[in-house]
Amino acid sequence: MSSNIDIKKICSWCGAEFIAHKTTTTCCSHRCANALYKKRKRDEVIKTNNQFTEKIVLEKPIEKIKEKPFITITEAAVYLGVTRPTLYSYLRKGELKASRLGCKYLLKKEDIDELFNHPSEFRIQSKERAPITEFYTTAEVKEKYNVVDSWIFVVAKKHNIPRTFNRGKTYWSKKHIDNYFGKKAADPEITEWYSVQEIQDKFGMSLAAIYTLASKNAVPKKKEGIMVSYSKKHFDIAKGIAQPDEPQYYTVAEAMAKFNLTRDQLYHYAKYHNIPRVKVGKYVKISRPELDKLFEAPKIE
Repeated sequence: MSSNIDIKKICSWCGAEFIAHKTTTTCCSHRCANALYKKRKRDEVIKTNNQFTEKIVLEKPIEKIKEKPFITITEAAVYLGVTRPTLYSYLRKGELKASRLGCKYLLKKEDIDELFNHPSEFRIQSKERAPITEFYTTAEVKEKYNVVDSWIFVVAKKHNIPRTFNRGKTYWSKKHIDNYFGKKAADPEITEWYSVQEIQDKFGMSLAAIYTLASKNAVPKKKEGIMVSYSKKHFDIAKGIAQPDEPQYYTVAEAMAKFNLTRDQLYHYAKYHNIPRVKVGKYVKISRPELDKLFEAPKIE
């Protein structure tokens, strides 16, 4: 409903003079009214947050703790700005002292303050690194591990392998090179290998299929330059055309089931007869040949 009255007013947002037709109008336009509304809402949120923060500051535990002559373990941790386990370690080391009162331990706040009146000298124990004295030349790394120059530099950059330069030659830390490439070296007991081309010719597999099968079955591989070879024996087993070797160890469950033993009996026999055991992850495995020999049926001649 419109009004016939004209009232001169100043816009509460932009400060411009305008003619209002209602006494309640405060802004000259809808745009200014929206802006003023948003400002009021922001101010309300800010005010609420400030009140909440002031309340926390007023109720801050540290202020109450400062007024107490005796404080609990939790209060002492808050006072020092550490966790409860850290405070307990101070107590175990004798750096702080606490008295037991009923079911609570109390610390004298003066004792804590006294620690900082006579601070000890702060020292950082620096661990000196042993100097690197043994190096490979790039040519020696290439010859020993059958890799190309570019790959050596890529690996060195990625794994921060130390190097030095002398008369135009690059020398690599022998220890670090052996640590990295030694893990990648092929098993010396594997003597027969397939090249990728031989696998493709024999099995008619694509490159993606070869890589997937080798990765899924953990087929050992070796790399010479850009040529990758796969263990012939392991690849044939993965393809199902060769049988895997008989395992050399029983798991505890397998040995218990085969020889009808309890776990304690099995461990007793293994310990008494010095039967070799290995631990793979969290599992213990016991030598298969030794157990078979121990429990084999007696021969009557």
